[in-house]
Amino acid sequence: QVQLVESGGGLVQAGGSLRLSCAASGRTFSYYAMGWFRQAPGKEREFVARISRSGVITDYADSVKGRFTISRENAKNTVYLQMNSLKPDDTAVYYCAADQHWGREAALYDYWGQGTQVTVSS
Repeated sequence: QVQLVESGGGLVQAGGSLRLSCAASGRTFSYYAMGWFRQAPGKEREFVARISRSGVITDYADSVKGRFTISRENAKNTVYLQMNSLKPDDTAVYYCAADQHWGREAALYDYWGQGTQVTVSS
């Protein structure tokens, strides 16, 4: 079992920045690739970014590429999502998830956090 707890969400104006954190506990954090997903009201959960177990490989949705950065510190059992140049369309609940494989599909991820709300005002 892996427990994930997100933090860092909030209300920000368009063009602003937020940094999300996801703290993991339980099984060895470095066993898992980590991903960030988001879900806006009335929409399906969508992939945002993922990072490999070592942190060397990252992957982003086209909608956030160049604005968001995913990173991890295995020594601190934490994964981050730095979000810059935020847009109102980025408003959603953001979830981190742990995956023993490597994919973009939410169904591949074994463990999920409870989510943190990000609201971007225009």
